[in-house]
Amino acid sequence: MILPATRKKQHLLAGCLTVLILLLTAVAMGLGYASIEWNRIIPTLLGQGTFKEEFVLFSIRLPRIIITLLAGAALALSGAILQGITRNDLADPGIIGINSGAGVAIAIFFLFFPIEAGSFSFFLPLVGFAGAIVTSVLIYLFAYSRKSGLQPMRLVLVGIGFSMALSGIMVVITSSAKREKVDFISRWIAGNIWGTDWPYIWALLPWLLILIPFALYKAYRLDLLGLNESISTGVGVSVERERLILLLTAVALAASAVSVTGGIAFIGLMAPHIAKSLVGPRHRLNLPIAILIGSFLLLLADTLGRNILEPDGIPAGIIVSLIGAPYFCYLLLKK
Repeated sequence: MILPATRKKQHLLAGCLTVLILLLTAVAMGLGYASIEWNRIIPTLLGQGTFKEEFVLFSIRLPRIIITLLAGAALALSGAILQGITRNDLADPGIIGINSGAGVAIAIFFLFFPIEAGSFSFFLPLVGFAGAIVTSVLIYLFAYSRKSGLQPMRLVLVGIGFSMALSGIMVVITSSAKREKVDFISRWIAGNIWGTDWPYIWALLPWLLILIPFALYKAYRLDLLGLNESISTGVGVSVERERLILLLTAVALAASAVSVTGGIAFIGLMAPHIAKSLVGPRHRLNLPIAILIGSFLLLLADTLGRNILEPDGIPAGIIVSLIGAPYFCYLLLKK
């Protein structure tokens, strides 16, 4: 049973985070190489701006902001699910190889399967999901034992090994590619948010409209998977089945996000931890908070990155890593 005071605290935090996201969104709309005056943002949103203001806002800024918010939410939720099913606080789709698997598949697709520009955005999540699924199945097979089943710590260690191997494969793939294609893949690896047009939003949105409610629906199952396996089985949970379903959900969330943002790690590590420290370990409470924190963190990283060094900026993935890597080391030492 969730105490009313705890539920009230969650609602208050969700409200505060929503306000912070809205404020940061307004800042992100105004800042950039082609800036918009603050007093012109609302008139432009209402269709009363100049051609330049409307072009910058609706064709450049707004799609990028929406993509960043959606991807941050997906990565945070994916990380929360992985930490729940592995019972390991260091689990993250970028650390255990899921993002790398999606990246290798996208790189192969981009280099060797030319396709019309109009269809490219809709194929990317599918290709990323296929690569991430193949990777996660291999990780699952290597981590699974007939005697003891799927051991959470073994899953994480095998995933880290696959992540390193896939990074090497990515280097081999790009070493013989054309210069312009290597530039794209290099930006993808660095986490340079590139899918900043409306078609990428329409390609990503259906995945999240299905997967996020499904993951929230499974929050109670995640709580049970965090218990001892004998206890989970005793209350009627098919541990292996639920773990596999939730693993596929986490893979799909991460793959759909990185297909448009590039290889961004640590959002799925930091956001769930911060959420747990604020509202506790119950997933029905911390998953919505983690989603909001993930959106905020990635939008903050992207806004800082593209305004530090104009006009090219610094990829959001690098900004996130500068924060996330020390946080990962802190958790490692703490554990």
